Amino acid sequence: MRDDQTGTIEWPDGGFPGIRVNPESLLPEIISEETCAAALEASTDPAEQVLVLLVEGRAADAAEVLAEARYRDPESFRLRAYEADVLRVSHRYDRAVELFRQLLTEAHGTANEALAHQYLGRAYFAAGNIGAAVESFARALDLRVAQSADAALIYSSTVALQRARDVFELAS
Repeated sequence: MRDDQTGTIEWPDGGFPGIRVNPESLLPEIISEETCAAALEASTDPAEQVLVLLVEGRAADAAEVLAEARYRDPESFRLRAYEADVLRVSHRYDRAVELFRQLLTEAHGTANEALAHQYLGRAYFAAGNIGAAVESFARALDLRVAQSADAALIYSSTVALQRARDVFELAS
């Protein structure tokens, strides 16, 4: 799964330059500080700053930037998902799952439904509810395939589903 340069060649894309998803923990990690920093410096999107802060585990800083961004764009699905992700990073899993489930209800039948399932699956996985994570990741994968989503998104869902299934089987 590793290459000689970064050790992360097969890790799924993390949604921002220099970030990939660790296939063991299913959490995004910065794999290239330089690439991430350069992309963040060039960015004008506060959601991207929130994402990087979340990946760094800086939930309080992410929440502060997020509050200002949500004030300017209160209906943004992406920002609302990051709000729930702040809770996940803060280990407030029950509340994170609750918010992701609300987003899932709102996203039903839209292009954001697969994303909501993917995030919900990650929250379940982090909380240790592996059976629910398997269900969410499977649904995200099904939706992404049905929507002919980008190959990187399908790959991300495939890796997450396989990891959750592996953990579930080990626990059984």
